[in-house]
Formats: sequence, structure tokens, C-alpha cells
Amino acid sequence: MKTGYGPCLGVKVRVVESGLIAEAVKNACIEANWNLPSDVRDCIRAAREREPWPAAREMLDRIIENFSLASQRRSPVCQDTGMACVFVEIGDEAYVEGSLEDAVNEGVRRGYAEACLRKSVVADPLDRKNTGDNTPAMLYVEFVPGDRIAVTAAPKGFGSENKSRLKMLRPSDGAGGVIEFVLDTVERAGADPCPPVVVGVGIGGTFDKAAFLAKKALLRPLGSRHRQEYYAGLEAALLEKINALGIGPQGFGGAATALAVMIETLPTHIAGLPCAVNINCHAARHARVVL
Repeated sequence: MKTGYGPCLGVKVRVVESGLIAEAVKNACIEANWNLPSDVRDCIRAAREREPWPAAREMLDRIIENFSLASQRRSPVCQDTGMACVFVEIGDEAYVEGSLEDAVNEGVRRGYAEACLRKSVVADPLDRKNTGDNTPAMLYVEFVPGDRIAVTAAPKGFGSENKSRLKMLRPSDGAGGVIEFVLDTVERAGADPCPPVVVGVGIGGTFDKAAFLAKKALLRPLGSRHRQEYYAGLEAALLEKINALGIGPQGFGGAATALAVMIETLPTHIAGLPCAVNINCHAARHARVVL
């Protein structure tokens, strides 16, 4: 397996063998399941320090103990090792030699087998027969400037995924409609998605793009602000309102119902205002490898 440079339609491009991508996906799947990102760990610890409710502090202590032991023992941070959501960013000066989709699925297959991670994927949504290797992955591809390929594995458990929602709001609903929908979604979810949660919000685009934006938003570092001041303010306002719901860690009450709210947006049609909410549990797992 190698990388190198070669001509493609008269343009010099960096060639990356699909085998390297499979290896990167394998490693990212294992890393994501064993080790929470440092920003997530820090955010949970900070929530514990701010938490005034004793039962909630105790629950946050148990969450901290759990992710610390998972890292030390090289074991999954959660028994639901998730459906493998794999985000691939391909530089416009890079070329994948071989099948990208096959490489991603091979990486998932090897990672889940090597680390003895639970296989949770069924081949058909109705007959429910397990594929036995946690494939296929949910693959999302974006093209970006440069000659690098970045792979991000984000295992998604369905305790939180099942509580996610999408609504085609009216343009007249505006920001108030978005806030109401997000709050209603989190309140309906209650303790089921293992709070404190991370809330991804997608606004705009089309029905399907709004859902993608909400899921992609979950990859942002916790504590980061939206690049536009208006949406950064909306993120902060939503976080404050969600935490005022008092659901608290694992539903025990308290101040920490959510760790963060992340918003991503796209232009949309004059007649629509799609809004999606993708909830993640406190184990906001993802790992990134750049080739």
C-alpha cells in the first residue's frame, strides 16, 4: 500500500491506494470506540464541576469513570458500538485508486472484528438478519481543496439516533419555530439518549440535506462557535434553554442536559425551512485520520 503522484488528464494528482483508506477506517473505528475525543472528555468534566445537584454529580462521576476505564483497558466506551458513519473528505488534487466504498466497508469489517466490537447492522430493515460484520457503513463524501484525504469514523448508537427528528417548517416560523422544534425534540427524548447530550441542528437545504447537516454538526469540537455570529448566538441560546429543562445526566435532574448545541446551515428554497435535529449521547465518539 502506498501513496504517490501521477498524471490524470494532464494534471498532477496524488494517488492514494484504497488499501490505505481501509486501514485508516479500521483504525478510526477502533479509536473512536475506545477513546472519547479530548474535547468531549474536558466538556464532561467541566459540566461535573458546574453541576449543583448531588445525584447529577454522582452520575457524571460514573460517566467519567467509564470513559477513563475504557481508554485504560482498550475496551468500548459503550456496549452499543454503533452503526459506522464514515465521513471522507477528498482533496481535489487527490485520486483514490480502487473502490472507495469497498475500502470503507473493508475497514469497518476489519476494525469491528479486530477489536471485538458489537455488530449491530441488519441487512434488511424488515427481515432483521444481521450482516455479521457491521457493514455497510453509512458513507458521506465531500470534495475539498488540496491533495489529502481525511477519514472520520463516527460510530452512532441508536439510543440517541432514535430520538432524532426532522421537520419541514414554514418560512414564517423563523428562528422561533426552529427553537421550539429543537426544544420539543430534546424534551421528548428525555433520558433515553443518555444525557448530557450533544445536539446537532441542520437548517436549510432540502429534506435530506438538513439531516446530513445535523449529523455533520456533531463532528465539530465541543466549545467551538459557529462561524457566523448570529448562529453562534442561537447555539448559545438553545444550550441555555435545553439545560433549563432540568432533565440532567441520565435523567437524574440537574443543570447538564446538554454539553453543546452545534448548528450547520445551507441555502434553501423560498418556500421552505427544513430543520433536522440529530441527538448524540454523552459518548460523542469520532476519530479522524488524514492520509
